[in-house]
Amino acid sequence: MTDASDKYPTESERRRFVKGIVGSATLAGVGTGAAGVVNSATSAPGEGGGSVAYFGPRNTDGPAPRAMPQIPVGIDSEGYLKGVWPEAKEVETDDGRVVTVAETDLGGVTYSSTWFQYCGVETNPNVRPDADHDDYLRYGSPSPYDWQNETFDGDEKVHVEHFDDYESWGNEVGRDGLGKPAKVTWRSQEVEPRDTLPVQLVRSPRVEAMAEESEWLSASTERGFLAVLAKCTHFCCVPAFKAYEDSRKFGAADQIYCQCHQSAYDPFDVVKRSFVARPRPPE
Repeated sequence: MTDASDKYPTESERRRFVKGIVGSATLAGVGTGAAGVVNSATSAPGEGGGSVAYFGPRNTDGPAPRAMPQIPVGIDSEGYLKGVWPEAKEVETDDGRVVTVAETDLGGVTYSSTWFQYCGVETNPNVRPDADHDDYLRYGSPSPYDWQNETFDGDEKVHVEHFDDYESWGNEVGRDGLGKPAKVTWRSQEVEPRDTLPVQLVRSPRVEAMAEESEWLSASTERGFLAVLAKCTHFCCVPAFKAYEDSRKFGAADQIYCQCHQSAYDPFDVVKRSFVARPRPPE
């Protein structure tokens, strides 16, 4: 008999697997957290390590320990989407050195490049505070979405008009009309493939409604577009919204779902969380 307190059904094959990894993941999290504290305490100021408060879609299930970080979205005068990068500026440290940091007040929140310093992303040249990129969101290839693969080869800039049917779009995964998703990249031009920043983008009427009630979402979303760095906070896999049929088995058909270990994130429940960001490597 399955223990009633066990949320992973035996027939899903998830129960056995997750029971094996949750303990080790928890211990790994303790070790990583401790290492992060040591690194942030001993590394040179300005390398961007330490405790960080951020916003992202709430983790609802699976072994992932926290939300994935949100990327604020803007739209230019021609209708193309950009991910907002915080303002780079020079500051003087306590020991008299001048270092470059990237942070901006957005909707009453300190939005910083340190939001993305986990899963090895902190080593990517495109997250250095003063890295020069045009910040446009571009289509990634291949994509888990047929509509995207049939229309774009990859690397084209994302435009508002591509999502005109966002209020009715569906793909037989979960409910229709929740929003239209795309797999895109950000700040990933002229970098090695391993340094690409994968992004989950969705345009949804629910995001529009949420933005009317939240100062942060009003400032960080535009015309119903929500963007998230698609790096699962468990083992850094790339999850997707309404993309995989097996998400139904775990109640995640209408959520951002990671096929690797069945973590799920609710894009319609953006929450404030904190974590220990890894320091960037020295220049």
